[in-house]
Amino acid sequence: MSRNDEVATLFEEFADLEEARGTNYKPSVYRRAAENIREYQSPIENLAGEGDDALAEIDGVGDAIASKIVEYFTTGEIEELEELRSELPVDIETLTAIEGVGPRTVGALYETLGITTLEELGTAAKAEEIREVKGFGPKTEANIRENISFAREAQQRERLGEARPVADDVLDHLKSADTVSAVETAGSMRRWRPTVGDIDVLVGAPDGNAAVEAFLSWPAVDAEIEAGETKASVRADGFRVDLRVVGSEEFGAALQYFTGSKAHNVTLRNRALDMELKMNEYGVFDVSEIDTPDAGQRVGERVAGESEEAMYEAVGLSWIPPELRENNGEIQAAADRDLPELVEEAAIGGDLHTHTEWSDGGFTIQQMLRGAIDRGYEYHAVTDHAEGPGIFGETGLSEGDLADQTQAVREAADEFPIEVFHGVEANIDADGVVTTDEETLADLDLVVASPHSALDQGRQVATDRLVRAIEHPSVDILGHPTGRLITSRRGLEIDLHAIATAAADHGVAIETNSNPARLDADGPLIRVAVEAGAPIVINTDAHSPREFDNVRYGIHTARRGWAEPADVINTKSADELRAFLESWVAIHHTETTSHPDDASLMAARQMPLMRSQPHRR
Repeated sequence: MSRNDEVATLFEEFADLEEARGTNYKPSVYRRAAENIREYQSPIENLAGEGDDALAEIDGVGDAIASKIVEYFTTGEIEELEELRSELPVDIETLTAIEGVGPRTVGALYETLGITTLEELGTAAKAEEIREVKGFGPKTEANIRENISFAREAQQRERLGEARPVADDVLDHLKSADTVSAVETAGSMRRWRPTVGDIDVLVGAPDGNAAVEAFLSWPAVDAEIEAGETKASVRADGFRVDLRVVGSEEFGAALQYFTGSKAHNVTLRNRALDMELKMNEYGVFDVSEIDTPDAGQRVGERVAGESEEAMYEAVGLSWIPPELRENNGEIQAAADRDLPELVEEAAIGGDLHTHTEWSDGGFTIQQMLRGAIDRGYEYHAVTDHAEGPGIFGETGLSEGDLADQTQAVREAADEFPIEVFHGVEANIDADGVVTTDEETLADLDLVVASPHSALDQGRQVATDRLVRAIEHPSVDILGHPTGRLITSRRGLEIDLHAIATAAADHGVAIETNSNPARLDADGPLIRVAVEAGAPIVINTDAHSPREFDNVRYGIHTARRGWAEPADVINTKSADELRAFLESWVAIHHTETTSHPDDASLMAARQMPLMRSQPHRR
């Protein structure tokens, strides 16, 4: 964790504790400062060393906050924060991770029942004590009780986006070590699952002790848990990181084995057995001439092991990308040499879901455009929040605000060599109504429609709700379809096939939201959408230029859904994308009589997304 992130986290805690106390204005001030500190491009400790005045360079950091930052770097703590912690000795991060429990709820429960931990909350809910607190009731208590088990489970795993930077740091460290010949993550991290437990690192090296020493010299290590000749475990940035060292000649075998998944590996081993081969973490061995092939792990003639590619080829398969290794049809596809050519980050031409200071972003339109250009994007979409259910405070734009923003976007577009689309993130209410008026939506380049409220609906109601929004004539993208927040909110349970079919029928792209807290739609929904022929879009939902980097999480999530570049609308050129967006609008706004261009318009919407042979489970 950088010092910027460290300080930002402190002010986020400040905000939560102040809100729990019932303070009205300080929480928003602290949260704005935290966001800007986190996004500040230079190390905050350098500014803090220059004093309060230098910190004023960061937007939202006034004299009071600046003095707290200097105090923290000088003394190691902030006295006012310590006083707040003493006044409200609650595990606010864990408690507010429960859906429906915000800082004010935590404050009320502490004041009335003395609840400070998740266990105490669970006990109170089971005893039906929460319903007796003013402002609560049986329904609220039931919701809290139902979500506690989810919160407990979530505590056992971390979001991929929080763990991956730590993994990248240790990989960079080990790659620079002369004693290491190969290094890679393994397990669910390498398969890019949305959550991970520990961080598993595999090293190929001729000298295990030297590789372990290199690992233990990693500057991020906070504590050594254990260390041996070929294994070691440490605590770093709040994560357990486990190292395993193997000989270079067995690195590919070990990498394949420890990447998993278990189901994938079991199917591979059975396939090998059918071919009189033995496949394990040490290699592939020909045991056709061996009377007792179970006599040892390295029994028989070794035919593969140095590389993963050789491991798969030894059992008659193409190399399978880690994201696909879930025993969900990938082994048969590899046998048929029919694996998809998965989308890669370099194929993305621009981001179609971003926010600016006009709504809840922290940066101007111009700053976001500059960030897009710096990434090499050909186009960029401004899609600030519209007013509607689930949008907190006064951050959503009215129809009049959107009209004013149109001119601001045009003026900004004239300043930069990038194609700019003006859109909106409109809200889907509980009944599936897109709450911004049709005339306003029709005038925009694109419309992202997303659910932000009523995220506890039943499966059929939630499905019907999203299908109704998909059918709206101006909607181009279904944003973060379930509304989930990984490890803190389940989101909507939906019929994947019904959503995918509706999206395919109406030419609406299903979004993979790259925010590590969302990764929504997830791999299974993307897989169903791809098979149904629905368009996909990979967006970051960025509120700052730095968040454009999150696109890699969306890319790998889409890859988990078997998405190829042709499936993803923002791999198109700017002209192709504009034709795609305009074609469906033209079809829907045409009178019921036949229009001479209907066929060509439909082709613009659908043809670039068609496969020659769709990949099936």
